[in-house]
Amino acid sequence: MEGRVVSPGPYRATKLWNEVTKYFRAEMPRRKHRQHFKKYGNCFTAAEAISWLHELLRNNNNFGPEVTRQQTTQLLRKFLKNHVIEDVKGRWGSENLDDNHNLYRFPSASPVKIVPRRCPLRESTENAPKESGSVFKLPHHSRRTPKKYNSQECQENIENVQSETVGEEKRKTAHRRQITQADIEEVWKNIILIHLQTILGISSLEDILNPAQVVPQYIVYNMTNTSKRGVVLLQNQSEDLPHWVLSAMKCLANWPRCNDMGHPTYVGFERDVFKTVADYFLSLPEPLLSFQYYELFVNILDLLQPHLERVAIEALQICCLLLPPPNRRKLQLLMRMISRMSENVDMPRLHDVMGNRSLMIQTFSRCVLCCAEEVDLDELLAIRLVSFLMDHHQEILEVPAYLQIAVQDHIETIKTIQVENLGDELSTIFPTYSFCKRITSQEFDEQKIYTSQAAVAELLENIIKDKHLSLKDKKKKLKQFQKEYPQIYQDRFPTTESEAILFEDKPKIKQPMLSLRKPKFRTLRN
Repeated sequence: MEGRVVSPGPYRATKLWNEVTKYFRAEMPRRKHRQHFKKYGNCFTAAEAISWLHELLRNNNNFGPEVTRQQTTQLLRKFLKNHVIEDVKGRWGSENLDDNHNLYRFPSASPVKIVPRRCPLRESTENAPKESGSVFKLPHHSRRTPKKYNSQECQENIENVQSETVGEEKRKTAHRRQITQADIEEVWKNIILIHLQTILGISSLEDILNPAQVVPQYIVYNMTNTSKRGVVLLQNQSEDLPHWVLSAMKCLANWPRCNDMGHPTYVGFERDVFKTVADYFLSLPEPLLSFQYYELFVNILDLLQPHLERVAIEALQICCLLLPPPNRRKLQLLMRMISRMSENVDMPRLHDVMGNRSLMIQTFSRCVLCCAEEVDLDELLAIRLVSFLMDHHQEILEVPAYLQIAVQDHIETIKTIQVENLGDELSTIFPTYSFCKRITSQEFDEQKIYTSQAAVAELLENIIKDKHLSLKDKKKKLKQFQKEYPQIYQDRFPTTESEAILFEDKPKIKQPMLSLRKPKFRTLRN
């Protein structure tokens, strides 16, 4: 395809491949088996390997519970083709593997794929939009040599206030900056990139995203040309979904009310309509998230964990703003349709074996995310991402108001602040940025876990101190909290005595009004 930017390459997918194969080789159970009256030691059946690997993938944050047994079988076939495994006679190189009791083993040496270098991100910019010579550039993306900072402490890039005693020899003239559309677009681009870099917690975006590939016009359009529901509105109708596809999607999203729209219905009608929509999206020349952003979206899979869910939503929210407006609109309408269909109890089963939710994810995952090159684990990664997108599409694909406010504030600042030289405007456009000491990835992960645990611990304290909760409700919430976060609960209440103190103020049982005293008996001697 002419004019298309080359994909940055399957960097993340290759790393995951190496991790999965290494763990599979180390942990897969092996034992003696008999086949054709002959014993083979230290091996396993195909069915055993599929079951074990299927369970591993379903419980892995990078893949998730949507992975099917059939997809696991396909992955095991790739293992056989790439000599991760071999049959007990030493044969490999084909994908001739089925879910049966044929025996396989690990070769003496496990092949590891070479992780591709990430340098093509900076090299493949020939067809990418070129940066203009605007002064609206972040210090990080500037071509100047960056100022060196002390690595032991944070230093802010604020220009020192000019001394009142200096400058009296030279008369200073104030210049009011005229804001152009190109300047506004550059502000949008830079704010988007710096927010994304902050959310991901990385020192540079260059490894996963080439800034030259980011088109600021797309960002501005996606933020400003939307319907009341936040769906992108296209001015060029030829870029929109065909009318018959929109009609079919509307029918499925509003099932069974679509019967009131004048559509003919018959047995199996809904399956034919679904196939029509699926065929259209499967015929698109590239995925909705585009080939050039494959590496960016795959790297966000690391964030799809329960304690990082909010971070993942915000990261995906920004990344989806980078898409061409027609792609973003199609993604919004597709996610809304499949989400409604999977939750609709009145929707008939569209597949004889697979449930509707699984069918939605399996059908459209490759339409949403895939690499321009053939990548192992590509399909499983797409399934994981699409599953998360479907569950959180309303938040991810809405217009983030905080970005609009940030841009408006910057533009107002540029309009009102008077500067002495046009070359000095760089320091007045953006607020204070801190350049801090770099930390290792392990330290970063520990900080993320600590921050999330601190927030959960604060939630526990709020439940404890809430005076508006009844005793019954408070016990119920604490019991639920203990079930969800047992370790944090144990840290707060290490003993049963410390837990009992919380409920000390129980109403005391009143003494009975009639006191039964033992009668005094007199002896005959008295």
